[in-house]
Amino acid sequence: MKWSEADLAAYNQRTQQFKNGPKVPAEAPPQIVETVETSRPVAKGKQPEQTGMNKTETAYSNLLEIRKRAGEVAWYRYEGITLKLAHDTRYTPDFAVMLADGTMEMHETKGFMRDDAAVKLKTAASMFPFRFFLIRLEKGEWNIREVKG
Repeated sequence: MKWSEADLAAYNQRTQQFKNGPKVPAEAPPQIVETVETSRPVAKGKQPEQTGMNKTETAYSNLLEIRKRAGEVAWYRYEGITLKLAHDTRYTPDFAVMLADGTMEMHETKGFMRDDAAVKLKTAASMFPFRFFLIRLEKGEWNIREVKG
């Protein structure tokens, strides 16, 4: 964003009430970078926060929606529940799912799984009274495996 002399003069006039504050030099007006998603200012060099689902999670969400319309699933929510595993250690399953009979399940979708994610999933399965499932999309088919604690 480049400022003309008129823009800078208008800016300085608007900020006149802050006489003791920092002065904006004519040769270096403040730069604002806008993000596409939120249209809010973001400092240069700051990475925008990743929000929303990845492709595998989106595909699984579509499957859950089909199951919901068929009456198998009563409710589901993406990252709807966060579980405390220990001091300063939390686990948020990709999907919290309530079946039609009221059973609560936690579904974790993964393309690949790092060791820390596997440990958190197994720990959560041993600590909480929900059924935990690891869901993988392999060669176009869903591989669903229950995780026991």
